[in-house]
Amino acid sequence: MIQVYFWVLLICCFLCIYRIGRGPTPPDRAVAIDLLGTVVVGFSALFTLVSNSDFYMNVAISWTLLSFMGSIAIAKYLEAKSFDE
Repeated sequence: MIQVYFWVLLICCFLCIYRIGRGPTPPDRAVAIDLLGTVVVGFSALFTLVSNSDFYMNVAISWTLLSFMGSIAIAKYLEAKSFDE
């Protein structure tokens, strides 16, 4: 059953990469990048279940925090404001 989840996440990954490359507007690309980060967290969670190691969960938590900060930075850039506002 976990293999099915891996394949679903892999298909989602390819769809996100397609949207990043083909996105008509920069906000569409930003949302696809954020969604790709969420898919990576899903992969890390599945690797945690398969390997019985908590290392991948630490990677997932770190990736989530970095993805959130990246989303804020992209939103500020697209809004054309400086980072200290």
